This record gives sequence, structure tokens and C-alpha cells, in this order.
Amino acid sequence: MLCEWQHKQLARAIRGGAFYRRLRSRLGTPKAITATAHKLARIFYRLWTNGGNYQDPGMDYYEQRYQERVINNLQKKALALGFELVPQPEANTVS
Repeated sequence: MLCEWQHKQLARAIRGGAFYRRLRSRLGTPKAITATAHKLARIFYRLWTNGGNYQDPGMDYYEQRYQERVINNLQKKALALGFELVPQPEANTVS
């Protein structure tokens, strides 16, 4: 089991912790920690065996990809139920 310090470091290590936080909200803390540690181990192993450098594209890149996956899944669900999603233009609001 990871100690509290390792838990915090692990949460920050993967793409600003976004992966960990998404899993934690769905699966709970223990399973999210295990899945995130497994993901880090796979990254480490690939770098160790291939001798490459890890270049993190940044949190914005991964958040954008996650949003695209969510939208695609919503479109598939809507089509399965006989609906069609229509994008709405963003409203310019003054606060």
C-alpha cells in the first residue's frame, strides 16, 4: 500500500493527476491508485526497454482528448436511442 506522500506524488505524476482523479471518482481511491501505479509502471517499462525520452504533451492535450471521447460516446448513445446531437454555438455572456 502506498503511503500518503507517495499517493500525492502519484496523483500529480500522470498528466497533472487528471487520469487519477477521473478514476477515483468512478472506482474509488484504492483502485484508482492501483490503476495509476500500473500506468506509470507501463510508461517506465517502455522507456527503460526502448531507451527513449518521455515527453509529456501537457495536461491540456489529454483533457482535450478526454472531452472528444466523451462527446463521441454521447453521440453514439444518442444515435442508438434515435436522437441526433446538434452543437450549439457558444454564447458570449457578460458576467
